[in-house]
Amino acid sequence: MGKTVSHQGFMTGELLVAMPQMRDARFTRSVIYICAHTSDGAMGLVVNRLVGSLTFPDLLQQLNIDAHGKGEHIRIRSGGPVETGRGFVLHSTDYVDDATLKVGDTVGLTATIDILKDIASGSGPRRSLLALGYAGWGPGQLDQELQANAWLTVPADEELIFDDALNDKWERSLSKIGVDFTFLTGEAGHA
Repeated sequence: MGKTVSHQGFMTGELLVAMPQMRDARFTRSVIYICAHTSDGAMGLVVNRLVGSLTFPDLLQQLNIDAHGKGEHIRIRSGGPVETGRGFVLHSTDYVDDATLKVGDTVGLTATIDILKDIASGSGPRRSLLALGYAGWGPGQLDQELQANAWLTVPADEELIFDDALNDKWERSLSKIGVDFTFLTGEAGHA
């Protein structure tokens, strides 16, 4: 069931945390879960930004899916600037179907209407995050941005990925690797 992403030295399954000097306003203070990173490029979902006022029940209504009173608490994230009309569900792997990309042992990615129906009926994954759009990088682009000191990498965990405390997720992500953001600089060091 599902496909599994091979890590092979890439950052699949890690968090990218924007450095304070990030100039691209779309990614300022962002935390991105990397769903796929290969020699062909990278794809991830911003996990600490909300989409305006669209709610999960509104989305279900637009898709003609009966909510069954489930999912009112789900807040829709802005996953990134690419294909903002496309939805992605990042979720715990207690839910896996043929369309699920298993990013790791505990996280999967599914982009079908079936998972939305299952969440609405209460038979979806234990933990999930719904995002519209994604962040994408071409071959070697993310690696160049890392070398230019635009991002830090942080080991992902379910709390940082799925919790709804978005206002301090950037700081909490940095503190996970012992970094105090007030001491960060945009200067890259080379030995």
